[in-house]
Amino acid sequence: MLSKRNTSLMPSVTSSRLCRLAVAALMISLAIGSTLCAESRYRDGRPEATLRMNATDNGVVMRHGDGPDSCDIYGARDVWVFAANDTFYLHYDAAGPRGWLCALAVSADLVHWQKKGAVLELGAPGEDDSRSASYGTTYFDGNVWHMFYLGTPNTSRPPNRVPSFPYLTMKGISKSPSGPWIKQKSIIPFRCRPNTFYSVTASPGHIIKHKGEFLQFFSASVQDPGTRRTLGIARSKDLNGAWSIDPQPIFPLSEQVENSSLYYEESNSTWFLFTNHVGVAEDEYTDAIWVYWSEDLNKWDTRNKAIVLDPENCNWSKRVIGLPSVIKVGNRLAILYDGLAEEGISHMRRDMGLAWLQLPLVAPKVKFLGKGR
Repeated sequence: MLSKRNTSLMPSVTSSRLCRLAVAALMISLAIGSTLCAESRYRDGRPEATLRMNATDNGVVMRHGDGPDSCDIYGARDVWVFAANDTFYLHYDAAGPRGWLCALAVSADLVHWQKKGAVLELGAPGEDDSRSASYGTTYFDGNVWHMFYLGTPNTSRPPNRVPSFPYLTMKGISKSPSGPWIKQKSIIPFRCRPNTFYSVTASPGHIIKHKGEFLQFFSASVQDPGTRRTLGIARSKDLNGAWSIDPQPIFPLSEQVENSSLYYEESNSTWFLFTNHVGVAEDEYTDAIWVYWSEDLNKWDTRNKAIVLDPENCNWSKRVIGLPSVIKVGNRLAILYDGLAEEGISHMRRDMGLAWLQLPLVAPKVKFLGKGR
C-alpha cells in the first residue's frame, strides 16, 4: 500500500508525463499529417517532392514551327544538349509531317539557336524505329560520337503522330557532333522485357563512365493497367555492345519520373540527377523538373529530391514543364527544357525554354520522419 505522501505526489508526476506525451504525440501527428498531405497532392497518391532547389527561368529560347522542311511544324520538345568546339548542340524531338524525328539546332550562347533540321530518318516498315526516331542522347569516346536514340513502331494518328509504346533504345555513330549519323542496326543495346520494371519502356538516358564501365540511366515503365515510370541503370564496357540491366530500378515505380541528365558537383562530391516528373490532373502530363542527389551513383534515396522548375517559378509555361537537359556554363548550370505557351497539357506545339542554377549546387536540407529508400 502506498503511503499518503506518495499518493499525493503521484497525480502530479502522472500529469506531467501525460502532458509531455501529449505534446510529443501532437508533434508526431502534425509531422505525419504534413507528410501525408504532401504525398496526396495528386489524385492517385503518387509521391510529391516537398523541397525546392529553385532555378531562375530565362524563358523561351527556341520556338517550334520554322525548322527546315517543316520538321518541327507541330512542335519541338524532349531536348538533349551537349557541347563541342565552343558550340552548343541541341538534339530535340521535331514533330513534322513524317513524324517525330531527332533534329539538330546549334548555338554559341544557349539563347540564340540555328536550326539544322532532322538528323535521323524513319526506319523501314517493320523496323523498330519505323514510326519515330527521336530523343538522341550522345557520348564522345575521344574518337567518335555515339548516339542512343528512341525508336518505336507505334504512334498516334496523323498529324500528331505521338510516339507510343514500346519505347526502345537504338544506336547510331558519327565522326562529328553535327552528323551525319549512321544507324547501327545490328547493335541492340537493350530492349523491353516482360515482367520487369522496363516491360514497355527501355529508352535512352545519360551515360557516365564510372570505374571502368559505362552506366546509362535509362527510362523504364510498366502498364498494369496504368503507366508507372522510373529510371534504371544499364551497364556496358563497350558502347557498341550489349548492356546488362540492374535487376532493380534506382527508384520505385511510384516515383513517376522519366529521362535523365546528370551533373557532378566536385565541391561536395555529389551527383545531381535531373529528371522529368509526370503528374496527373484530368490526364497525365509532364508537370515539373525534379532533381535527386547522391554521393554514390549506384545508391539513391527518394527522400533526397527537390523541385527545380514547375509553374511556380516558370515564367511562360503555366502547366507543362518538360524533359530537362543540363550543362555547365561558367559558374552556372544551364537547364534546357520544353513547355507549352498556351492552356492545356498537349504533347504538341511545345517550345524550348532555358533556366539557370547557380554553382556550386548545394542540396536542400532533408528532415527524415520515417524510413526511406
